[in-house]
Amino acid sequence: MAHDANTFDEMRDGQGGIRAAYSDYCQWYGDQPPDLLRRKSKDAEGSFRRTGITFNVYGEHAAEERLIPFDMVPRIITAPEWRRLTRGIEQRVRALNAFIHDLYHRQEIVRAGV
Repeated sequence: MAHDANTFDEMRDGQGGIRAAYSDYCQWYGDQPPDLLRRKSKDAEGSFRRTGITFNVYGEHAAEERLIPFDMVPRIITAPEWRRLTRGIEQRVRALNAFIHDLYHRQEIVRAGV
């Protein structure tokens, strides 16, 4: 599989090697016929269009409708990456809940001009 050093590739590490979490997937992906992958990508695009998985770009010519970006290569998240993400997500949920609670109760954030 060709690799363009100027394009982000979630399967590769900073030195261009295959990340351990992607080794089996990379082997499978490399064994797939290119025409099958192109056909599956077109199928996914068609499905997105039929089900309305699009967004409008306002401010451009006639608010052009575009597909939500989609990549045929899944993002494989390792257990350590997931643990780190989980901590960050939980922290943000607590912060948002505290913010909303304050807005509906003491409104300290409003008085502070934030």
